[in-house]
Amino acid sequence: MMKRIGIFALGATLCAMCFEVGQRFLPAGAHRFVATVEAMIGRPLTPVSVAGVARRTSRRCAVGVYDC
Repeated sequence: MMKRIGIFALGATLCAMCFEVGQRFLPAGAHRFVATVEAMIGRPLTPVSVAGVARRTSRRCAVGVYDC
């Protein structure tokens, strides 16, 4: 049973590595398996953005959490 699990894990790892290598070495103009993803960090309503930090700070000052 452990041998089957090991073979399955090895196969899954090799498959994932083939997808990664295939994505890096595709010729120009070829379709990819997974589309490019853009990060959403930095949008005005995300908690990491400057606008999000300023919004939370002003809200906490108005409520009295901070001494502003």
